[in-house]
Amino acid sequence: MKMHVGINVTDLEKSMEFYSKVFNTDPVKVKANYAKYLLKDPGLNFKLNLKGKVSGNQVGHFGFQVENEEEVIKHKDRLEKLGFFAREEMDVYCCYATQDKFWVTDPDGNEWEFFYTKSDREVHEPTKSASCC
Repeated sequence: MKMHVGINVTDLEKSMEFYSKVFNTDPVKVKANYAKYLLKDPGLNFKLNLKGKVSGNQVGHFGFQVENEEEVIKHKDRLEKLGFFAREEMDVYCCYATQDKFWVTDPDGNEWEFFYTKSDREVHEPTKSASCC
């Protein structure tokens, strides 16, 4: 089973450049107004649909939950070397948990987080620097 996500984008080339770097792979299908990525880990069918206009972020955010803090740093370093600005949030309280994470933003303003959940919390007290809540 794979999760399927389709998003609308205003510039297919810029979006493919962004997502190829974030996913660390190229799309498996590209047409004039469409691109599709098939990821094995995590199982994801992700597509881009070219639209004339995209108004705002239609979702809260997207993300990848990783196994440990080292993976967070590995992905952050990889994406920064590719020219991304990564907004880091280490040891923050967010979504009833203590997390280490960073964020990148696609060309249409959709935010992606890479995060590791260090521990659960019983209260919903986001750290002032935490963006997810």
